[in-house]
Amino acid sequence: MDLDFSADQRDFRDQVRTWLHDNKPRHERPRAAAGIREYDLAWQRTQFEGGWAGISWPTEYGGRGLSLIEQLIWFEEYGRAGLPSVDANFVGLNHAGPTLMTRARDDQKAQHLRQILAGEVVWCQGFSEPGAGSDLAALSTRAEIDGDDLVVSGQKIWTSFAHVADWQELLVRTSRTGSKHQGITWVICDMHTPGIEVRPIRTMDGEAEFCEVFYDDVRIPLANVVGEVDQGWSVAMSTLSFERGTAFTAGQVRLASTVEQLIELAKERTGPDGRRPAIADDELARRLATARAEVAALRAMTYVGISRSARTGTPGPEGSIVKLYYSEMVKHVARLAMDILGQDGLRYVSRWVPGGWSGNYLYSYSQTIGGGTSEVQRNIIGDRILGLPR
Repeated sequence: MDLDFSADQRDFRDQVRTWLHDNKPRHERPRAAAGIREYDLAWQRTQFEGGWAGISWPTEYGGRGLSLIEQLIWFEEYGRAGLPSVDANFVGLNHAGPTLMTRARDDQKAQHLRQILAGEVVWCQGFSEPGAGSDLAALSTRAEIDGDDLVVSGQKIWTSFAHVADWQELLVRTSRTGSKHQGITWVICDMHTPGIEVRPIRTMDGEAEFCEVFYDDVRIPLANVVGEVDQGWSVAMSTLSFERGTAFTAGQVRLASTVEQLIELAKERTGPDGRRPAIADDELARRLATARAEVAALRAMTYVGISRSARTGTPGPEGSIVKLYYSEMVKHVARLAMDILGQDGLRYVSRWVPGGWSGNYLYSYSQTIGGGTSEVQRNIIGDRILGLPR
């Protein structure tokens, strides 16, 4: 690993910290999806207009053309400032944008990349299906070639913010010959196309950002295919490698901040015995110390991954280690918070409001499912990193 910060990079950190402090949103984030969309897009536009969007994106696409190290610094300071996650913009910034930069044609890049970075559009992901979630290669949403179009029919599920999205990165099956990893095509889908129906799914935390999407003879131009027809599996793997690369860095910093906040709360609140502070309980103290140590270990793993990506130019399967460790930690810390707070943790259900501990707890379960389940990550680690037999 080679991640010693230079004097210029330390100056850059100071600049990031100052700009975020002076320009961060001053009002509370809405709860409804439409409000979240406008809030997130407006904040993205502020970053773009201020010259702080796309730290590591090439300048020809509106970014700053800096290194992954500066991108890491941005994420760290963003998380340290307690700023909102980029939910509505997550797919565009962390999936679609990087995938288009590495795999799309020049005209596709010109059409979409600046819009993503400037906060003009929202993207969603059409990968998982009711019968093909963890086994993505088993997807069955079909696309028939008809002249200059793909005609798509089928269903996708767990598509975050599909009901307010403009574009979708969509995987469809264009051939059933060969292995199930063959015959898949990665295509850009306009979510306003006739034949698309979106139904929000209310989850146990009371929110409805996940959606199921139905396609009934939806016509998508063949010109929207990224890569080649039937060769979309490798494009999809590029997409997922970006998601499991640096995308969780800001979340890791927020997680570290949450652990420190819980340590302070444990000093103030009465513990399980009803007499001493919670921090005096041996088991709670052990769990807090473990959480603090695991946050530090997660940071070290992220630094290793970014150092490697800086040399190779593309995130590798090692991102699955970070994704697995991070998502499991989110669950453990959320449960720890509820054990420290007791019934007071039930005061606010929504994770969007300050003190929404129970909302965070309920939402934490999704972290080990979205972006590939923990079981899938373990398989990737065993197969592609450790070289274990299938």
